[in-house]
Amino acid sequence: MSSQNSKTLITINTLHKLKATGEKFVCLTAYEATLANIISKSGVEVILVGDSLGMVIQGHESTLPVTMEDLIYHLKNVSRGNINSHLMADMPFMSYATEDAALSNATLLMQNGAHSVKLEGGRWICDLTNTLSQRGIPVCAHMGLTPQSINRIGGYFVQGRDPNKQDDMISEAKDLESAGASILLLECVPDDLAQKITQSLSIPVIGIGAGASTDAQVMVIHDLLGISCLEQPPKFIKNFLAENDSVQTAISAYVRAVKEQTFPAKEHTFF
Repeated sequence: MSSQNSKTLITINTLHKLKATGEKFVCLTAYEATLANIISKSGVEVILVGDSLGMVIQGHESTLPVTMEDLIYHLKNVSRGNINSHLMADMPFMSYATEDAALSNATLLMQNGAHSVKLEGGRWICDLTNTLSQRGIPVCAHMGLTPQSINRIGGYFVQGRDPNKQDDMISEAKDLESAGASILLLECVPDDLAQKITQSLSIPVIGIGAGASTDAQVMVIHDLLGISCLEQPPKFIKNFLAENDSVQTAISAYVRAVKEQTFPAKEHTFF
């Protein structure tokens, strides 16, 4: 599909320029070609092929069962449907447990259509981030609530509410930028902490459950369309299909709301 459209590909440099000018950008998950095509045509700058597919596609209770083979399969499908969005791919659980594994698996993702890879963790992934970025693989570092660590964390809780830990999280974010991270993603952190981190970094910060101060927002497409299997959806999501008459208009409404800074609102934000 992408060969039929001449739109300029959105790159890491594009996203950095948007941060520099203060223009919000939009990220949304996709796992197959048709929705990826619609999402890209709707003006979404970043498509995330997320390990969230473990829950919303495969029906697991967490992201942990997702394999590299799973991720690559869905990445290939999304790549075929994409027009010009930047494709970010999650590195599944334990796929970057060692430097050799990280290099090998990140290489596979890039060879199969990814434009960047996302790793969960704080300071401990600095060396991996440096190794990958030095070899031409852009890295998005994922901080805050990191679902792959759910068994260690003990549940899906807001991270960084303890004032004593906030300075350390800001320091970790700066260390990841210094190590070569091209993007930072913050999940489920208080609005004030997200604002401090975003203002402290020159790289773009994408938020989910991190308030409106981040440079971009990301949602899972199933949440945006109100078809999540969760009995109690988290407060940071919004069903955009409920106020629109089609998938296309719902996605366009999400893009518009992020860029006009009407989403996330206070009711979607942790304090």
